[in-house]
Amino acid sequence: MALTGRAALIAALASIPVGVLEPSWTGILAVNGPLALACCVDYALAAPVRTLELTRSGATSVRLGEPADVHLTVAHPAGRTLRARIRDAWPPSSWQPGTEAAASRHTLTVPGGERRRLTTRLRPTRRGDRRAARVTVRSYGPLGLLARQGSHTVPWTVRVLPPFTSRKHLPSRLARLRELDGRTSVLTRGEGTEFDSLRDYVPGDDTRSIDWRATARRPKVALRTWRPERDRHILICLDTGRTSAGRVGDAPRLDSAMDAALLLAALATRAGDRVDLLAHDRRPRAQIQARSASDTLPAFVNAMAGLEPALVETDSRSLVSTILRSTPRRSLVVLLTSLEAAPIEEGLLPLLPRLTQRHTVIVASVADPHIAEMAAARGSLDSVYEAAAATQAQSQRRRTAEQLSRHGVHVVDATPEALPPALADAYLSLKAAGRL
Repeated sequence: MALTGRAALIAALASIPVGVLEPSWTGILAVNGPLALACCVDYALAAPVRTLELTRSGATSVRLGEPADVHLTVAHPAGRTLRARIRDAWPPSSWQPGTEAAASRHTLTVPGGERRRLTTRLRPTRRGDRRAARVTVRSYGPLGLLARQGSHTVPWTVRVLPPFTSRKHLPSRLARLRELDGRTSVLTRGEGTEFDSLRDYVPGDDTRSIDWRATARRPKVALRTWRPERDRHILICLDTGRTSAGRVGDAPRLDSAMDAALLLAALATRAGDRVDLLAHDRRPRAQIQARSASDTLPAFVNAMAGLEPALVETDSRSLVSTILRSTPRRSLVVLLTSLEAAPIEEGLLPLLPRLTQRHTVIVASVADPHIAEMAAARGSLDSVYEAAAATQAQSQRRRTAEQLSRHGVHVVDATPEALPPALADAYLSLKAAGRL
């Protein structure tokens, strides 16, 4: 039961003449008695809430930042006309701040024996699963004085996927891949290390690629053509430990690392390579293995949707052991982690020889662009101190990267916007050089 604002307003206005003309209990009873009777009649005429049948349909997944429409069908089996206000409750992160009230509340009228469909538009602000809370229905009588109120549980889940904003870089990297494969219209030979075919020599070709044995059997000089390596194995490792929780701009480092991982996975599958995923801190949080090229990216996106940084130190020994156990043959291991000195020097560096002697390793890290801005700032005493601290942080990252490079690791350190294309370029460079 819920008293409406209309009933309260009528009671307040009616009490004014009573207080002026007849300030007594008799006057109060004379005003409130009929009002109470009208409220009871209005409540009796309001359609019941418990007999309503509510079902859901609509979107089950959406990319972060995009809208998702979830439909709620309200069926009124029979009886009086339903005049209702409905609140379709979802977690606060299902909408942009300040828009929840307008998006979750609906007004509808349903005659007896009919149904109506409402649409709640979600625009989530965080990854993960958003589960619907209760649907609260407030049914009004014809006078709008008193209302019946009740709640229904109508389960529904919308999975919020990573936005994959770096997909805008995919066409240019695919063009570079086709150039490596020798399938573009430009007059360049496909680079790579795997023999592809023989063709006639033309002036300007590299004479080192001439196949003299094949030339001896042909009337023209034969030239070997090459293509990039295919059917290679790539393992992308996401560090979900405490360093991945640090925010760079408006998002955690983990989200930027996911974006780079998705671009690399999309590019590598188009290149004919097999890509696996491992998310790890103290233990494996997600692991995707042995997927077909068409299923790799959807599986990655679905697995990343529920990942959140864990506020614990990453167990590097367990991480390396999991990598070695899951990749028995030579592979490209891409570790997306932080270049903080302490975790690298104390955890990863002592274990790197076990990795590099069996695999090619890339360490990719998200750099904070605000550090570069601080290092360039001048003009006040505070800005000079900030510039000194930023310069020291940059020097420490460079020393850490140099230590990794001395162990044969390829280091990619870039801002969130630049990291995905930089990591894709590093992969293409290794592929062209035949080092996968």
